[in-house]
Amino acid sequence: MTYPEKLNAIREQMKTDGVDAYIIPSADPHISEYLPDHYKCIAFTTGFKGSVSTVVITHDFAGLWADSRYFEQAEEQLKGSGFELVKLKVQHAPEYIQWLGGTLKQNAIIAFDEKLVSILLGELLQQQLAYKDIRFENKDYLTPIWANRPALPKELAFLIAETYTGQSTADKLTAVRAYLKQYHADSHLISSLDDLAWLFNLRGSDVSYNPVVLGFALITPDQATLYIQHDKLNAADKATLNANGVELLGYDTIAKDLQFLRAESTILIDPKRNCFALYKLIPASVNRVLETNPSTHLKAVKNETEIENTRQVMRRDGVAITQFLKWVKENVGKIEMTELSAAAQLSAFRAAQEGFIGESFNTISAYRAHGALPHYASTEASNVAIKAEGLFLVDSGGQYRYGTTDITRVMPMGNNTEEESTDYTLVLKAMIEGCKTRFPKGTCGYQIDAITRRPMWDYALNYGHGTGHGVGYFLNVHEGPQVFNPTATAVPVELGMITSIEPGIYRPGKHGIRIENLVLTVKDQTNEFNEFYAFEALTLAPIDTTIVKKELLEQSHIDWLNSYHEKVYNSLSPLLNEEEREFLKEMTKAI
Repeated sequence: MTYPEKLNAIREQMKTDGVDAYIIPSADPHISEYLPDHYKCIAFTTGFKGSVSTVVITHDFAGLWADSRYFEQAEEQLKGSGFELVKLKVQHAPEYIQWLGGTLKQNAIIAFDEKLVSILLGELLQQQLAYKDIRFENKDYLTPIWANRPALPKELAFLIAETYTGQSTADKLTAVRAYLKQYHADSHLISSLDDLAWLFNLRGSDVSYNPVVLGFALITPDQATLYIQHDKLNAADKATLNANGVELLGYDTIAKDLQFLRAESTILIDPKRNCFALYKLIPASVNRVLETNPSTHLKAVKNETEIENTRQVMRRDGVAITQFLKWVKENVGKIEMTELSAAAQLSAFRAAQEGFIGESFNTISAYRAHGALPHYASTEASNVAIKAEGLFLVDSGGQYRYGTTDITRVMPMGNNTEEESTDYTLVLKAMIEGCKTRFPKGTCGYQIDAITRRPMWDYALNYGHGTGHGVGYFLNVHEGPQVFNPTATAVPVELGMITSIEPGIYRPGKHGIRIENLVLTVKDQTNEFNEFYAFEALTLAPIDTTIVKKELLEQSHIDWLNSYHEKVYNSLSPLLNEEEREFLKEMTKAI
């Protein structure tokens, strides 16, 4: 079926059921960011392949709501589909709800698949559209028209040893149960896949780039049940889980068990990370505590084993990045080099490193104007040759058995303009500003965000995405609860958290610049004013300084950069051959 045919088929079902609007979120029953192929509903319906969007269909309009990261991509991919791009004013905001309120008549009917809507979103829709007496219905209009829909993944999952995790499943369950006691809860439902992976020391390949496994968990003070597809684990791993107090049941069994929760008991449930369908199965007599999953906080603070392993994986990843930078600089203009071939070469360098499992997200290999698209994904259709001029942005990461990486570097390829040099220097200055800041205990991400942006605000420059996100440990490259963005999220930046710092400047049609390091929150000093924290640079890779305008940097930024590059050289040089060491020495020389 073509995209217009799919749209017509959905509208025919809406007409039959008397439905006035149909919502398709970018989600699965686990409210994931990255989705198994089975749940890539928006890509199937519209052709848009971005990771964050919402589709709303009425009888005379079909729109896809997306933020500025996807404007150009969406306009290109939606051509001829029958769907229009609706540009979000605020990133992640459900602005389509207001649009529905202004468009639909009184007593209209809105439908959506409740498995794909979070509790928070489901209740928000009901609250904000109550003035219109809107009715809501649970409908799946995609399965009837989705021929050969991909099945749920069946690849084998596996447990990782305590030598990598630093903590047993039994100990993690004890920590989670302490929160249950705090909330006076008798049970706790977990649907989010990274929380499950952390809690049970479980990894798999059910979702591209994220080493997670489809499943649910129900935790009580004396029992832990993991609901997972049969035959996902071998006998030894099952026995290990059993020994840690975990019972294994079928993936679909969770629906039945929720319906039989004890009357007048209390369940702890995260409204952002559980679907509306399961929530509605909980008996009305059961009390609900709507709070963030305890495991979300617990896994964000890395233990000493995780931190030390991450430091080691950064050395391995830094070797691959150094080899890649050397390869690009030495071969551009001499061999055929494109965005896709460069990304493949980087992947090959990473694959040669010990413990490498795969990429942590789809590499953004973006030359010149493509760099102005923050979430650009090169395809055979968009792929361009890389030449010895302009700027080449590469945002990439790796999944290793002992850590997760995420790094962005921009390579000046030659004949760079004054504007490119100025923008590059200011992005570097902003990144350093964030990395070198000292801050009191209790500081939140939005404060780090503002500190990082200040050098760019001085020049009336800004960027539309957040400054940073939490990063998992051999887990999702995007991890909460901390986030460095302008939203006043009241989550303190705690010791042991790993977060990205990645400011940027994007000039459509010209270039994009983003420089990114991962940092670890560490102790700095304590005095009569407070306990102060700082950031340790975890990422170990050279930053190109060939077009840096030194006069735009303050001495503190120069000192930080020179010290960082000294650390990079000392950490990586023992792992490199003689030619690579000489290249790195030149790349990291003091300015």
